[in-house]
Amino acid sequence: MLKTTTPSVQGHSIKEYKGVVVGEAVVGANIFRDLFASIRDIVGSHSGAYEKELAKAREEAFKELEEKAIEAGANAVVGIDLDYEVVGEKGSILMISISGTAVVLS
Repeated sequence: MLKTTTPSVQGHSIKEYKGVVVGEAVVGANIFRDLFASIRDIVGSHSGAYEKELAKAREEAFKELEEKAIEAGANAVVGIDLDYEVVGEKGSILMISISGTAVVLS
């Protein structure tokens, strides 16, 4: 399924709008991973553990978005927007929300 942040797809026309679809994923922070990530950040290194968790959550959110678009009868999602939100006590949870418009392209 084609997914894009743009409102249209070059070379295709939108035949039908199926509505807004959303995919969400929530990631809880692990206290030990947090400790080691903060140490790595101090010495200027990347936090590989966080990057992997973030990528995994983003993939889950995109998968959910695609499933909902298919259920709506769409073959593409346009106008995609990704939002990251820290929630929970002391910001211990990261929520990723991806929304877009499910469409049928010709």
